[in-house]
Amino acid sequence: MPSLCRDCQERALQGARCARCGSPRIVAHAELDTLTIAHMDCDAFFASVEKRDNPALADRPVIIGGGRRGVVSTACYVARIKGVRSAMPMFKALALCPDAVVIKPRFEAYVEASRAIRAMMDEMTPDVEPLSLDEAFMDLGGTARLHGAPPAVMLARLVKRMEDELGLTGSIGLSHNKFLAKIASDLDKPRGFAVIGKAETLDFLADKPVRMIWGVGAAGQAALEAAGIRTFTDLARWEQTDLVARFGSMGLRLWHLARGEDARAVSGRSPVKSISNETTFSEDTADPDLLEGHVWRMAEKVAGRAKAQGLAGRVVVLKLKKSDHGLITRRHALRDATQIADRVFREAMALFRAVPDGQSYRLLGVGLSDLVPEDGGDLSGDLLDPGAVRRARAERATDAIRARFGETAIVKGRALR
Repeated sequence: MPSLCRDCQERALQGARCARCGSPRIVAHAELDTLTIAHMDCDAFFASVEKRDNPALADRPVIIGGGRRGVVSTACYVARIKGVRSAMPMFKALALCPDAVVIKPRFEAYVEASRAIRAMMDEMTPDVEPLSLDEAFMDLGGTARLHGAPPAVMLARLVKRMEDELGLTGSIGLSHNKFLAKIASDLDKPRGFAVIGKAETLDFLADKPVRMIWGVGAAGQAALEAAGIRTFTDLARWEQTDLVARFGSMGLRLWHLARGEDARAVSGRSPVKSISNETTFSEDTADPDLLEGHVWRMAEKVAGRAKAQGLAGRVVVLKLKKSDHGLITRRHALRDATQIADRVFREAMALFRAVPDGQSYRLLGVGLSDLVPEDGGDLSGDLLDPGAVRRARAERATDAIRARFGETAIVKGRALR
């Protein structure tokens, strides 16, 4: 049985601990040396960066998000144990975890850490497909001869380098396709390394809930449950034609996923067409303060991803799904491309205010499209908004100061509401 010490990369292992370093962090699997598709997901990334930069927070529950009227962007594992989750209203999070330290996001620091991790990945393989600042797919097929080691060893070295050089941890999922690699990376968090081989795929999936399928949100789960589909076994019972008839083009994908099949390639070279973030609420809401808080959180995430990829967008997109499932999409073309959170927020809120009042929503999303390289974005001026350049420069300066001196160096008024 091929095995690997995740701490020192020793291969000749017997027993529960590494003979070389004594570590119990051993991964063993019959297909360990042949699988090549991986998903790396940083552990509570934003909160981990904050704890790294401020060691006094090491054992404290940390929540990243806005003020009391805002929402949670992410939370460390100490806070998650108390029930805190992403997209939760801040007042609920603080009720669950009243001793939490609440920190407004410092995207400049997160982008810097993300780029350092991406550089490490690029040294391993040219086939890196980032999904966000803190996660990416990698295809390490054909790299064993180059590195003198199979993909599993290189992945263990990657997360070890992340810990040693950046002070950040990540979890690895290794499998034979992207769908299963992403599932695997979430099986053993934090600091995990999970493997799903070809031979075990059907047995592994059999009793798992279909909510494990990436991209199936609350509405999708409700649709599947209405069809009597709760597990992969339920899904596998359906004929392909029946799934397509019921769910359209998604039905064909569901049929393949029920069998652990995913033909998508890891593609780091295909151009990014849009950057977006959305959330489905556990309960429909018409609360304008809560909705504005979510728009700000999403604008920050979209801007952070744009900065990480060196892109700017010329169109701001707002997406709303009403309580009756009716979909509203609004777009506004900008005079100049942007990657500034403040500008994305202002444009998205203008689109939101143009929608008739009093409606309840189950989903909210913000995005940028018509993407271009970041050079020149936000800095060429706007006769209709003379303060735009000043705010853009102020946001970049604020990001840089917070990244260097900490969150409390500068606090935006919006975060104090």
